[in-house]
Amino acid sequence: MAHSDKPVLVTGASGFVGAAVVRSLLAAGRKVRVLLRPSSDRHNVDGLAVELRFGSLTEPRSLAVALEGCGALYHVAADYRLWVRDPESMYAVNVEGTRSLMEAALAAGVDRVVYTSSVATLGWRANGDVADETTPSALADMVGHYKRSKFLAEAAVRDLVHTCNLPAVIVNPSTPVGPRDVKPTPTGRVIVEAAAGRMPAYVDTGLNIVHVDDVARGHLLAEDKGRVGERYILGGENLSLGEVLRLVAAVVGRKPPTVQIPAALVWPVAVVEETLGWLTGREPFATREGLRMARHKMFFSSAKAERELGYRPRPAREGLADAVAWFRQAGMCR
Repeated sequence: MAHSDKPVLVTGASGFVGAAVVRSLLAAGRKVRVLLRPSSDRHNVDGLAVELRFGSLTEPRSLAVALEGCGALYHVAADYRLWVRDPESMYAVNVEGTRSLMEAALAAGVDRVVYTSSVATLGWRANGDVADETTPSALADMVGHYKRSKFLAEAAVRDLVHTCNLPAVIVNPSTPVGPRDVKPTPTGRVIVEAAAGRMPAYVDTGLNIVHVDDVARGHLLAEDKGRVGERYILGGENLSLGEVLRLVAAVVGRKPPTVQIPAALVWPVAVVEETLGWLTGREPFATREGLRMARHKMFFSSAKAERELGYRPRPAREGLADAVAWFRQAGMCR
């Protein structure tokens, strides 16, 4: 589709995926406006030629102001945590905040919305086979507040597409890795620990690894070529956790962990970690919800995005190597 010279609003630009989306838009010559909370860490947008607007997904008036004059919206922001003290705050951002932003986009008359959902909203195959956009899922299948909130948020977007003609395309990234994972994400924390040699054992699970810059480019392809109301998995390689750890070990020149332990043995550790989290406010490294999720291999196919959008992800090893290089530069691991 042809682009107007109006700015593109990006939410979540200070975060991992949002920062990559902003850079891809700028590289494509687009005018970019970003919506940040006043308290946001701005390292990922410092020095970029973007227009700053301040507000919050929980402040509807700030959303209307941020969208004024914009031609497109990329809604990347989300509360992404596998453990949270106050679940209601997650739903307020991920569900109600998304609904408010989509309603503001309708009022502003934007030409296209790209909504960043997650493969967390999709179904999974009990036998470990690869799932896709058509694999059935229901709210009852969602493990934990993050998955439930993203499932409800995506449902809200689809409802507005059908009832109010919201011009939205939905993208479902898998597990992005790469540079500028400032928090870091739960997956980034695993990479940091593995690169530092602090993971002597692991739980058997499976995930789909994709370079964050490929996810970002997939967003732009979705704006240009995606069908309104459709969703597109933006993934990469399906790997067991053991394979991921071996790739990280190869990057840093360490021996990979060889001890695989049952999730049941980690359960008491997760209980202790969560208790400490309640006392200190620090996000636990191991959680019971994470262990429940690990029971299923989260393997996905990006065939639809490849076919309809021209999406082409690079090998997972490149994303993991770029992640390690960035974490080292940031002083998170040696």
